[in-house]
Amino acid sequence: MGGDQREDDRTNDLPARIEAALVDFLDEQAERLAPLGADAAELLAAARGSVAGGKRLRARFCYWGYRAVRPDPSPAQEAALVRACAALELLHASALVHDDYMDASDTRRGRPATHRAFEARHREAGWTGDPVQYGAAAAILLGDLLLSWADELLRRCGLPLTEVGPALEVFDLCRSEVIAGQFLDVSVQARAAADVAQAMTVLRYKSAKYSVERPLHVGAALAGADDDLLAQLSGFGLPVGEAFQLRDDQLGVFGEPATTGKPAGDDLVEGKRTVLVALALQALDRTGDDDAAADLDRSLGTPLGPDDVARLRVTIERSGAREAVERVIGELTGRALASLDGAGLPAGAATALRELALAATRRTS
Repeated sequence: MGGDQREDDRTNDLPARIEAALVDFLDEQAERLAPLGADAAELLAAARGSVAGGKRLRARFCYWGYRAVRPDPSPAQEAALVRACAALELLHASALVHDDYMDASDTRRGRPATHRAFEARHREAGWTGDPVQYGAAAAILLGDLLLSWADELLRRCGLPLTEVGPALEVFDLCRSEVIAGQFLDVSVQARAAADVAQAMTVLRYKSAKYSVERPLHVGAALAGADDDLLAQLSGFGLPVGEAFQLRDDQLGVFGEPATTGKPAGDDLVEGKRTVLVALALQALDRTGDDDAAADLDRSLGTPLGPDDVARLRVTIERSGAREAVERVIGELTGRALASLDGAGLPAGAATALRELALAATRRTS
């Protein structure tokens, strides 16, 4: 019983331990950058804000990817693993900082987005030059710094470099995929057109892989997984990641600001050509509702008031797209859990991954 209790304590406080690893790492960076003075300190403060909060899903998937291979790590391995998992949170923070700037988002988790916060700082101080440009520069640099730190933290997590090396190869691929996926998203929005297949490709590479599949692979590779096990983890992780992002698409239109931390209908204002929107336009075209389709299409990416958002929500709901996305989320989750059941993973890892999959796909924020 004592061993079981220690195991429960070790896994239940995982988000807190990941948080502590991030704080320790940023404290170390603060010491390094202290000679640069107050401006560097302000950048560090923004970095701390960018990694604060969140569900730590990517780090937790990484953790259980490792323990799917090594179910009983030593205390030293456990401490190093937590640091490695924290690297995924730095990658995520980097992506969010850049994403918010590219989408011209005003808020993130209920706080001003990084570029908006630095823009406001410029205005308040009465500095010369363009405050918008200053905010943009700060967000780009902070995102780059977080991306660099993610690599550094994984390399210096504390495990032997012979074990870290295979995980770094996965991490390299992960970063390439998410950056290229982000460019696909930007390009789709610029063309103002995307069918369901294109929207799914963007979803897969911009979010699904780096949110679930690759974190699992990073953790498993750290533990020495072979290609067969990585493929088994993909059978679980990729559909969970896709369902996770489809849930995000639903929340981007139908979510409540009090729980999402984003304005109502934020994806509509930003002009996101998501699977939800593509399905709605497809359904409206199929039923010959040309006026509603044209209204939805031309409204994307424009300033929208509460009444406009409410109108477009009704249009999307009436098209059947919201219900269709819910069905796909259910199908993907079911496929992932069936793959997990057949993977023969250690019981503790299988149970934890099942719980994470359900948390990722059923969330409300």
